[in-house]
Amino acid sequence: MMEFPLKLWSHYVRLTARWPSIGSIAPFLPVIAAWWIISELQIFPRVFLPGPGEVMHSFRSLVYTGILPEYLQDSVVRLAVGTFWGVALGVPLGILVGLSPRAHRALWPLLLFFQAIGDIAWLPILVIWFGYGLVTMTVVIVYTVIFPVVLNTVLGVRSIPITMHRAALSLGASRARMVWEVILPGALPNIMTGLRNGLGYGWRALIATEIIVGTSGIGFLMFDARRAGSVVEILLGMIILGILWYIVDSWILAPVERATGQRWGLVTR
Repeated sequence: MMEFPLKLWSHYVRLTARWPSIGSIAPFLPVIAAWWIISELQIFPRVFLPGPGEVMHSFRSLVYTGILPEYLQDSVVRLAVGTFWGVALGVPLGILVGLSPRAHRALWPLLLFFQAIGDIAWLPILVIWFGYGLVTMTVVIVYTVIFPVVLNTVLGVRSIPITMHRAALSLGASRARMVWEVILPGALPNIMTGLRNGLGYGWRALIATEIIVGTSGIGFLMFDARRAGSVVEILLGMIILGILWYIVDSWILAPVERATGQRWGLVTR
């Protein structure tokens, strides 16, 4: 009786060991099946809950017309630009606050104060200052990304044993060389954790910003679909957001974070 399920499970384990990507897709299959069954039974009207087939049709249509690739590119470029500046500003600031007690006393209260002000809370005044455009969206993403990066960098800098500082100085290392060869590599696992969190928050902030002030992008696509009453395109936008973040986090950020942790002995395989 139990022989068939065991054989099936054994086959699944061998399959996922050979192609790990199948193991990532498998958990979604019951969700898609339940969605398809509910939509086919029409427990909710089709206009409120279309099925997977209609969403796929909308996906093909938007790709064919070029709208989806263009909007997706706009969203990814905005996130990349905002993340670049968030990291470029956040890492040096985090090292400064982590190393200097004076900088910590002067800047830490300000960091905590502005961290408490949500990114979306800045939108009304940013629209007045910069209008409905790329600058407003970039500032919001930078603001969202920078705090996790700064706070985790400070934590990483302060977690480096003081003996490593003394050893580098006793060997004649200059301040700049100590930062480059001791502080920055030692804090890298925490920096990666901050970047991973910051990107997640930045991705959500980008979509919210595109909904409110955007004229293109995935967030704008979903908001425009709401005005047209197209639940299909709203669901498509939500699915694209989930898939994109899953790919970025699971296939890029998490392995890099794990690799840096293993490099510095924070985690083991």
